[in-house]
Amino acid sequence: MLSRRSFLTLGGAAALGIAGYTAASFWGARAKEALVMAPDEAHRAAARGEILLVDIRRPDEWSDTGIGEFAVPLDLRSDGFIAGILAAQENKAQPVAVICARGVRSARTTLRLVEAGISPVIDVPEGMLGSRAGPGWLARHLPTVSYPL
Repeated sequence: MLSRRSFLTLGGAAALGIAGYTAASFWGARAKEALVMAPDEAHRAAARGEILLVDIRRPDEWSDTGIGEFAVPLDLRSDGFIAGILAAQENKAQPVAVICARGVRSARTTLRLVEAGISPVIDVPEGMLGSRAGPGWLARHLPTVSYPL
């Protein structure tokens, strides 16, 4: 018979194992569906029309920093956000890359876009301002356009 302490230890280990499996399964699935691109690569690809680069920040953020050159500003909070992306795509096969300030919103949005049937989706995790992923659009001295356009 297991002691109470052994039972609690085994139960905790099992719970951690299940949580780890769930997190690994989620992130593993997400990683297969969303690609990652550095800001300079995204800028070049957008300039060539190879991707649709979407700046998903708020209008006040666009006013503060400008919008990355060749990016389409679509406020993530907008009711017509998904429809706006579909309207801006040249064709349904055109990859959609999303950029925000520091990569948090773009990471979440990639999953939302895949769930909406948009694929392939690319995350620009450095964002405009930089993150753990790298220095970001502005620190890389990539061109911006003023907002309002």
